[in-house]
Amino acid sequence: MDGHAGHAHGYGPEDTGQRRLAVAFGITATVLVAEIVGAVWTGSLALLVDAAHMLTDAAGLLLALVAASLTLRPPTPRRTWGFRRAEVLAAAAQAAVLLAVGVYALVEGVRRLMAPPEIPADGLLVFGIIGLAANLVAIAVLAGGRSSTLNLRAAFLEVVNDALGSAAVIVSAIVIATTGWARADAVAGMVISALIVPRTIMLLRETGSVLLESTPRGLDLDDVRAHLLELPHVREVHDLHASQIASGLPVLSAHVVVDDSCFHDGRAPGLLAALQQCVADHFPVSVAHSTFQLEPVTHRPQEGPVHP
Repeated sequence: MDGHAGHAHGYGPEDTGQRRLAVAFGITATVLVAEIVGAVWTGSLALLVDAAHMLTDAAGLLLALVAASLTLRPPTPRRTWGFRRAEVLAAAAQAAVLLAVGVYALVEGVRRLMAPPEIPADGLLVFGIIGLAANLVAIAVLAGGRSSTLNLRAAFLEVVNDALGSAAVIVSAIVIATTGWARADAVAGMVISALIVPRTIMLLRETGSVLLESTPRGLDLDDVRAHLLELPHVREVHDLHASQIASGLPVLSAHVVVDDSCFHDGRAPGLLAALQQCVADHFPVSVAHSTFQLEPVTHRPQEGPVHP
């Protein structure tokens, strides 16, 4: 007997953040053009890295916007979860590109520390202020929905990193203007990199965990097994698996061996409901979409080797 949680099929995305992403993309694309012009005019590494970062942000936000649209598509017989995992793929792609930009900034920053070019501080300051102002607006737009999906979290993280990068550009411009220390631009570029790399590694680890179908963080399968075994008539739990399809969509399945009598005295449906309620209500991660295969004790020898 197989069982699915009764409310499991309402798994459509509630808030993909399309509007927020569209506004943030428009702002970022506009500032990107300005920063490219500024980087070419001033020759600044900090502004060049910030422009490259802004380019990845614009591409990332566009990717996030496309992913948000895809997640709204309904499931089909071929894609039973629809395109819910598109947001995870988009977040992973954004993080990978950001990591590449961060590593480039570190390498180029070291090179420029040894041979710093001449940088016009006034132009650097103007473009830094433009970038910071735009990023602050984008942050305000995305802030309200940043925790709803990995996709929005990645987009928000990119814009925050851009704002910090613009702040570093402004500081380097002020230092160059007041002290003449041209290496401040290279230092600013390296600071931007230091802000980018750790966060992108964390995001890559999280998206990689979802794509590898690891057990959702906060869900202890040993604890789940112990709780299920405490239910009346449950003899054994095996082939217990849990993963995450997308943000807010954990799933769980298991084979549950129960007393043979449950299949003859009408207790199986009630036991199935108890199993579903257990995984939905008893743990930090609520699993609303669960599948249980109830098996009689006499069925066990027919299965051969089983997964724990």
